[in-house]
Amino acid sequence: MKAGRFLPASKAFENAVKHNPSFTEAYLQNGFAALQMRKVNLALNSFEKVYALEPNNPQAIKELTEIYYNYRKLDKAIEFANKCTQCSNASFIKGMSYYRKEDYGEAVKHLQHALKLDPANAEALYTIGRSYLDMDEYSKAIPFYEKAAELENASSTWIYELALLSYNVGNYKNSVKYFAKAAEKGYTQSNDFDENYGFASFYAGNYDKGEELIKEVWRKKPGNKEILRDAAEALYKKGQYDRSLMYCQKLMELDNNDAKALYQAGLNFIKKGPKEKGEKMCDKAIEMDSSLSSLRQKQEMPW
Repeated sequence: MKAGRFLPASKAFENAVKHNPSFTEAYLQNGFAALQMRKVNLALNSFEKVYALEPNNPQAIKELTEIYYNYRKLDKAIEFANKCTQCSNASFIKGMSYYRKEDYGEAVKHLQHALKLDPANAEALYTIGRSYLDMDEYSKAIPFYEKAAELENASSTWIYELALLSYNVGNYKNSVKYFAKAAEKGYTQSNDFDENYGFASFYAGNYDKGEELIKEVWRKKPGNKEILRDAAEALYKKGQYDRSLMYCQKLMELDNNDAKALYQAGLNFIKKGPKEKGEKMCDKAIEMDSSLSSLRQKQEMPW
């Protein structure tokens, strides 16, 4: 069939099967014509007719496998992928179908087989990683995410998920690396993105970058005290006492009765000196909020 002749051809095939309802080849060719015209229901009906007449017809099985998979008829996609001897992507289809059914163990098994046939299948790599993530097996997820992220056609969303995953397992340097890469690939740098990227930068020791990001988020959300508290905590934990004090100061400028901010400022002075000044500040904070007294001996964070 030449381009532009699919509709007349389809009508001819329909007339043919009216005269001979067992004309398998006419159903088959009508299915192909329907696909070219993007009439998926007609194609599906035609290939199902072929399959009903010839249950071992490899072309019908192949086309049905693809249609069932593409239109999320997952159980049928798995059933026909198991029958499809001409489908080089049968394992991939089964793995992706099981993933969409939230059967992650089966998904991993079939996608691993798909990778043996195509080691650079980015979606298979990502979906194995995502399956392990959904099973809370982070250490198994990361290598697959990393392999997917290094491929040219990697999605910026996959890379962002890898940045968050790396953050959650405490690999802050890798987290920063993948936040930067996700941004380069076009991932939207929302407030949440910049906040996560900023704290990853703090914990990775890239304090200037972290402050640049956190200050920009706070500029957009000036009423959000929690981001200031979290920044003060992160910097205190990293021994950046002067930087931590800056955020404590901002909190107290917003509310000079903020006992937690005063207490945190005192802890910073205890660490950096003068120690006596810090102790007096902590004592004053406890007078303002007696619930802080339980933290005094341990010199713990107030939040």
